Amino acid sequence: MSTPSIELVKPGSPACASIDLSSIPREVTDWDLETYLGLTCAGVTPEQAESIRNPRTRYPRQEYVLAVHWHPEQVPMPIIRERIAAMFPSSRDELIIPTQHNQLLTWGDYAGVEVDCYSHGFNRKVQLLIHLRADRLERAGVLSNMLRHTFKYRSSQLYEYLDAMCEPEWAERRQQAAGMAGSDEDVVEFVSIYARRLKELVIMNESRTPEDAFKNKLVRNYFDCLRQIHDPRLVNKAQVFAKAVKEVVKENFSLAYFYRASEVVEEARSIGAGVVIPHPEQFWPILLRNYDVDGIEVWNPQSQQYTEFLINVVIDQNRRGYHKDRPMLIFMGDDCHLSEKLKAPDEQDKDKVSREVGLQPAWDDLGIAKGLIMSGVSRKTVMDEYRARLG
Repeated sequence: MSTPSIELVKPGSPACASIDLSSIPREVTDWDLETYLGLTCAGVTPEQAESIRNPRTRYPRQEYVLAVHWHPEQVPMPIIRERIAAMFPSSRDELIIPTQHNQLLTWGDYAGVEVDCYSHGFNRKVQLLIHLRADRLERAGVLSNMLRHTFKYRSSQLYEYLDAMCEPEWAERRQQAAGMAGSDEDVVEFVSIYARRLKELVIMNESRTPEDAFKNKLVRNYFDCLRQIHDPRLVNKAQVFAKAVKEVVKENFSLAYFYRASEVVEEARSIGAGVVIPHPEQFWPILLRNYDVDGIEVWNPQSQQYTEFLINVVIDQNRRGYHKDRPMLIFMGDDCHLSEKLKAPDEQDKDKVSREVGLQPAWDDLGIAKGLIMSGVSRKTVMDEYRARLG
């Protein structure tokens, strides 16, 4: 292996117009391996741990912490506990349940997961949040096997994604993505070269790479690191094209091997688990399917446009007795991905890094709070009711 030293932009050039693609090594380099291992290693460095423990902002006025849609990723739970305690020093009560994608994780008395599944009527992949008491995990054998299958299948998309960026037989998808992103041939070739190197890294290190590292975001994180050796403007263009390729791959990814949403809900209910529909703006049609769920997420950082509308719909349906046995609950999800906070500042996604476990500002928005107060809905009432349902 060798370490590349490449200058892609001529001195003084105002744009990334001059790219000497022939000077880029095609083989995996020492830099590649070091970068890959850094991106996929389990746990955090002492410096990262210290950063997680000490949040920049604290919320001393928030007395109740409700967090049932967030992703620990590789950050250890004890460190996350320290961060939450520091963020909410006046907390009187909390209901915190992690929801890693397709992996059941436990926090105190509860366990949770965000499940990829298939909505037949919607004809697309959707997600459901599943929460249950930790002492019921011994009864969750079937659910665990369903999640294991889903996790493996969902992880396989990474390989399809890499192939779409570099293999000759996937050229048509690259052309489609280039049209979507407005990418020129040099950017497409640049991405192809590095995608092939990343694919080789994945294959050669597969046995020692943690399972939860095999995700599409590995591509984004790897290309972010290329700013260390290439002009950041070129890397930005590469990221735009790579994201377009990902969208093409996701659009063509077969749904046949996902479990149906109805099957996931049925299995969750059989073990006394709660079910919540997240991402309302992305998955709103399944709100009309009348699934046996406990509530819907009316707000999260990606879904803010219809919050007040969804709140009014839930409140109106509850008043009309549409959900006689169990009124529909109103949830808000912070959708925090904690690994984003482990990156160097210039590699962080500004939107994602601002998310925090238990922080949902919409609860305190004066306009939104007005309707919630009149209906007797608050973080505390939702926490109390949902805890009672989980048993």
